[in-house]
Amino acid sequence: MLAPWRSPLARALHRHRRQPQARYLQLATVTPEGYPANRTVVFRGFRDETNQLRIVTDARSGKIAQLLQQPWGEICWYFSESREQFRLFGSLVLVAQDSPDPALQQERQQIWQRLSDTARSQFAWPHPGAARDHRPESFAVAPPEPTAPLAEFCLLLLEPQRVDWLELCGEPQNRWRYVRDATGYWQQAAVNP
Repeated sequence: MLAPWRSPLARALHRHRRQPQARYLQLATVTPEGYPANRTVVFRGFRDETNQLRIVTDARSGKIAQLLQQPWGEICWYFSESREQFRLFGSLVLVAQDSPDPALQQERQQIWQRLSDTARSQFAWPHPGAARDHRPESFAVAPPEPTAPLAEFCLLLLEPQRVDWLELCGEPQNRWRYVRDATGYWQQAAVNP
């Protein structure tokens, strides 16, 4: 069952579809030391028939260690034209090369196939976050095979538990909070901005 917050988010995405920045959102996780870690990622759509948001990442990136220790994250999306902010908090499911679920592995492979050659090539680059490799050939890699994901390629699925939607226009501004209860149903409430 699709959540009630999907409709306003779909409207915002549709309204901003010609703006490239609408595909980018911020993902916050927690480091093993307990510090926040935030970065911009690309929204790869919703998983079919679910409320799960798809993001891709490199298995060698720092966020993987963070997720293995603390699988919670929050994304923040801001749409400038409509002046809306969406914050989605939830658990992050890591789908790596060794993930045992065949359906998730199929999803991982489909996302890999949809990537451009340039995006797939980044997973064959030197280790992210390591000392800079200044050899040009290290980054001039042939595009990897589009049918078989590299081991470094991971799919992240954000399973929202709480959503905060803020419309920054109007006097007063409007804000709604959506919380998924223990039975899986979403409770919606208008709250003060």
